[in-house]
Formats: sequence, structure tokens, C-alpha cells
Amino acid sequence: MHKDEGSIGRRRFLTYLVAAPILTVACKAEVETAPAAEEATLGVPDIVDLGDALILAGALTAWNLSIEIDTANRVRVKLPRAEVGQGITTTAAMIVAEELDAQLTDVEVALSDAQPEILFNQLTGASNSVRSLYGPMRAVAAAARARLVTAAAARFDVPAHTLVTKDTQVIAPDGRTATYGSLSEDAARVLLPAVSAAPKDPSTFSVIGQPTTRIDAREIVTGQAKYAMDLDVPGAMPTVVARAPTIKGTVASFDASAARGMPGVIAIAQIPNGIAVTAETFDQAIKARDALRITWDDGPVAGLSDGDIRGMLASAALPLTPPLLAAHVDAEFDFAFVSHAPMEVLAAVADVRDGKAEVWCSSKSPIVAQQTIAASIGLPQSAVTLHVVRGGGSFGRRLFFDGALEAAQISKAIGRPVKLMWTRSDDTKHGRMRPMSHHKLRATHALGAVLTYEHRIAAVKTDLTHGLGEALTAVGFKLLGGVPNQLFFLLTEKVPYNFGLSSQLLSEVPLEMNTGSWRSVYSGFVAVANEIMVDEMARALGKDPAAFRRATLSSSRSKAVLDKVTSAGNWGRAMPPGTAQGIGLHEEYKSCVACLVEIDTTGSSGPRVTKAVVAADVGRAVNPRGLEAQLMGATVDGISVTLQAGLHIDNGAVRESSFSDFHYARMRDTPRHFEVHILPPTTGEPGGAGELGYPAAAAAVANAYARATGTTPRRFPITG
Repeated sequence: MHKDEGSIGRRRFLTYLVAAPILTVACKAEVETAPAAEEATLGVPDIVDLGDALILAGALTAWNLSIEIDTANRVRVKLPRAEVGQGITTTAAMIVAEELDAQLTDVEVALSDAQPEILFNQLTGASNSVRSLYGPMRAVAAAARARLVTAAAARFDVPAHTLVTKDTQVIAPDGRTATYGSLSEDAARVLLPAVSAAPKDPSTFSVIGQPTTRIDAREIVTGQAKYAMDLDVPGAMPTVVARAPTIKGTVASFDASAARGMPGVIAIAQIPNGIAVTAETFDQAIKARDALRITWDDGPVAGLSDGDIRGMLASAALPLTPPLLAAHVDAEFDFAFVSHAPMEVLAAVADVRDGKAEVWCSSKSPIVAQQTIAASIGLPQSAVTLHVVRGGGSFGRRLFFDGALEAAQISKAIGRPVKLMWTRSDDTKHGRMRPMSHHKLRATHALGAVLTYEHRIAAVKTDLTHGLGEALTAVGFKLLGGVPNQLFFLLTEKVPYNFGLSSQLLSEVPLEMNTGSWRSVYSGFVAVANEIMVDEMARALGKDPAAFRRATLSSSRSKAVLDKVTSAGNWGRAMPPGTAQGIGLHEEYKSCVACLVEIDTTGSSGPRVTKAVVAADVGRAVNPRGLEAQLMGATVDGISVTLQAGLHIDNGAVRESSFSDFHYARMRDTPRHFEVHILPPTTGEPGGAGELGYPAAAAAVANAYARATGTTPRRFPITG
């Protein structure tokens, strides 16, 4: 392995042949014992972060990654991750094409069904997909290339080292060529390659690092891409569910007599979450659902509203240390509940009959989904097949599989396949939410230097029962009594500044609500509060916010992204009253990002971000164009949730029902000027990117708003 790949850490990848008539190569990872000194520092994200823990959990089952080259010269990759719009299929295809010297158009990536035998290696989240797949996929592809070259050498009767690979073929010194497809069967019989099977030297990369359009872009824009509702499963009929007015409310009694007689109605059945209606069309199903007469029992948080929950959180936050004689800056912040609101609502197809079940859905935790569905419908896990299909957005929502579980329950109840769809109102009122949180912060300072920094967070408990907790426990992360939420917090949250004695402590309030991991999870409010506080500290010390950050940052990589946005964004330029610049920075998942925005608060329609400049260092960017899209989306999320988008709880029910009142940014709210700068590779491997950009963008918007208005916002969203 090339010396630059040493950053893979305590993993080494062993490739091997799979018995097959055509070339199929798989990979196995071996994990070496970590030095005792490193184990003593577990929990510090700079040393071991959440991504490292998940990579370790999945290392022993990395063998499931395989590449097949068929006789038609197609390279087929089975991907144990979910494609939810983030472009992971394109990234995977690029990695394989690079190491195989194949044309990108010859690589096909399909999503794997739930594979319980691979344990924790099929969880999509925590900005971990590219980090965990990069090494194994390169190893598998390089091993396949070595065997293809060996087979070609035998065919051409020339030394293997004289051959060249390019464009999915092997080329001999005299110009003869052989496609990979024509060599596949011979290569499958090669036990010991005649050339090195090590991955390439990164200096020779021609695909990795090049801005690349998504391989499925044409399918998406022409409507050929298949989502759950596009699947043609024989006999699966449109189905919707009537749900309680309150969160987690249940059915007391119901009368379906009027609904049963309506046109197109096929079946009506009670399930734990409500009353399901199956009809010939969705329009007929929705009309019949609305004709049901249902008496509901209130959910467990009935009677609680926003103010009540904020009060509970304020009481639950741990106390700050008295400042004694030092000068200090204090702040308190509240962040609202937030819906994931992916453009594609939850949808699933299920067929539960004859002692077996088949389910189709977009799932980021398909093994746990398979296990849960099997238990719910009384079948062994081996009798449940779960097909992972592409999803239209997630932001953490598809870590949970509420729709697939319901679809299976309904199918079993009525004895036929169903095609279940949640409405937008269903997902807004009964879907997963980023929890509400309350924050207390205090910084003490003397002679212009920060002496101590404290952050106390109280939040409604985040539901992490999608497999992550089990993964952490399985690899020995049993600190804090093995509580997954505290471990998650410990392995992700850090203060990137030299602020003397720093501490961040989380308290969670266990309310029976539908919470879940939202983009950036704890950093989505912890790091945002920190960055707003940094601005307030700079103001109290009479320092420029950017200069103050640069002087106190502990990472040269973070200083570089900060320098880039301040230069490219012309930080400090004179601006008219009511307008201002704001800046934010974030480090996580072995990556860092800075964001500079400009805001105009003088318009009659409310504040608008007019410009955004983002700079990111993700180690090695596999696809800079995909990374740019991720950062653009994260910036829009930051604008939305900081300024206007949040959920309200009224007497145990979500007030909002759709985008008409959950005010996510629209085209008119997005910056007219947007630019992204991806720094050159700074490490041998990719860091995380999917969740990286949001905290910096959200903080930059909040800081710009404060500077433009001369106010100090304490509750977010500001105008929601």
C-alpha cells in the first residue's frame, strides 16, 4: 500500500476471489490492536470521532463489498449504503473507475438489500459513507485490475508488467487490446496476480478529485429514476393512514361504515398508528380516510406546548460555574423543533403473505428495519426481504423506517400487497423532528484572553434506536455506562478554539415524541450556539470576529478555510445600514468548513441572505462537484432554520402541516451569489462532508443578522 494511505489507520484490507464464472472480487478488513496510549484518549473527536467508531464497528464485515465484471464489459458494484440524493452512488463509481482504469460510464452501482450478516456495515449516516468505503473499495478494485492484467498477460503471452490498463480494457505493447469483459472468466481463475494488487499512488489519480456530474443525473431529470412509488409490484394498491391529532395518539374506537361504501375502497384496517385505507387510487384512499369517524386517545405529551417544553429544558440544563472575579460573557439560546422535510415523503411497498414478507423502501438502516418489521408481523428475520430503493432526500429522516413498518403491518392485516404513502401533513405532524434544545454558555476572560468556556445543553432526547447505539456498544465504546446519546455527543462535539478550560455537557429530557437525527445531529445546535457565542465574545473584547477566530483557532486547516472565505468574501467591506456580513466555522468528521454570508434586513418581506461564500477542507475530495452541492444544500438549511423554519407544539400536537406554514427557504430566499472553494487535498483520505456545512452556515446567518440589526437573537428561528 502506498505511503499516503497510512491514514487509513489501524485497518488493512485483504482481497479475495469469490467463486464465480466471471471475475468477482471481495474485500475483508483486519483490525489491529490500538496502542494503549490512544485508547486512553477515547472520546476526543480529534483522536477518535464517531466516524472512526462506526468504521471500526463495520470493519470486520467489510468483505461484503464486491465488484463483478460481466462479459458485456459492465462493472457492477453492490453498495451497502442508501442513495438519498447525496450522490454516494456516483462517488462509489468514481472510486472503482479510478482503481480499475475503467470508463465511468461502464460502472453500474446498485443498492444492496438488507444484509444482516454484515452487522453494522450497512448504516448510512454520520457523514461516514465515503470515509468507510474509500479504502475497501479501492482495495477491491485494485485487486480486480491485477487479476485482469494477469489474465491478459497469459492471453497475449507477454510479461504482465508490460501491459497498460485504460478505458475498461488491457492494452499490450504491440497495440492488441482485450476488454475486461472478455477477460473476466479467465481472470476469475487467477489465484495469484502477476502484478501488484496495491491501490494506486494518489499522484496518478485521474478520476478521484475531478468535478463529476452525477451518473444518475439524466435518469433523475427525465423521470426515469425509480423511487418507491414508481415501483410496479403486482397487486400493490394505494394506501394511506388516518392519524391522531396529537403526537403518538392512538385509536379509541372508529366507525368505517361510510368509508367502506365509497368508490374504489378495497380494505380498511386498524394498525398501531391509526386506521389504514387501501383503494384503487390515492385520491380515493384519501377521501375515504377523511370519511372515517374516529375517536382518539391523546398521546403522551398532550397538554404540553412550546413554552412548557422550553421551561423543562431550562430547568434540566446543568449549572454554570460562578465566574468569581473574572470578567465574563453569558448567553442563553433556544432552538425549536425542526422537521426533516425531505421532498419525497415516506413511501413503501410491502407484500406480506404465505409466511414471508417482501418490502421496498428507502432505508438508511435496512438491517434494523428488517429486524423490526419481522418482529412486528411475527415472522423470522430470514423470512423478510427488504429491498433498498433510492430516496428523494433524507437529512436523517430515513434512518427510521416508519412507513415500511406500517406498510408491512397493513399488508399482513388485509392479506394483499400495498403501496403506502405518507402525506406531507403526515410527515410534518407525525414524522421525526430535530429536538428542541436550550443552551447556557459562559466565557470568562482577562487581559484579552479567554480563561474558561462552558456550554450546558439541555435537549429533548434524540431517538438513536436505528442501530447506531448497538454499533458503538459492539466495538467496546462503553463509556458513560454505554449510553449511546452521551457517546454520540462525546465523539462529535468539540470547541475548536484555544479557550482555556473548556467543557460541554449534555442533559436530555426523555419526552415521548418522534425525534430523530437531523442534519449535523447535536452539532446542529451545539456548534451553532458556540459560533454565535464566539461573535459575542469578540464584541465584548473589542475584536474583529474573523481576527478573533484566527487568533484562537487550534487547527491550521481551520485557519486556512477561514482565510479563504474572508479573502474571497471580502470580509470587512463597508455595507449600507441594515445589511452586514456574518461568519461561522465548524470542524467535524476529520473535515472543516468556514462560511461567510451577507444579509439584507431592510426588505418588507423579511431578512434575506444575498451572498454566501463557503470554503471546505475535507482531506481528499473524491467528487468536488458533489461536495459543492452538499455545501450549497447545507447553506440553504442554515438560512431556513436560523431565520424562519421551525415547528411549534400546541397541546401535544404539531401546529404546522406543510411548507405553507413550515417556512423552509424557497428560491426567493436563497443567495443570488453563492460560491464554494474546495481546498486541495490535505490528508490521504476523505473526511466527512454531508453534515459538515450546516452549523457554520447557520451561525454565519445568525451573526450577520445580529450585526445588521444591532440585536442579539436568543431564539431560533428568529422570525418563526
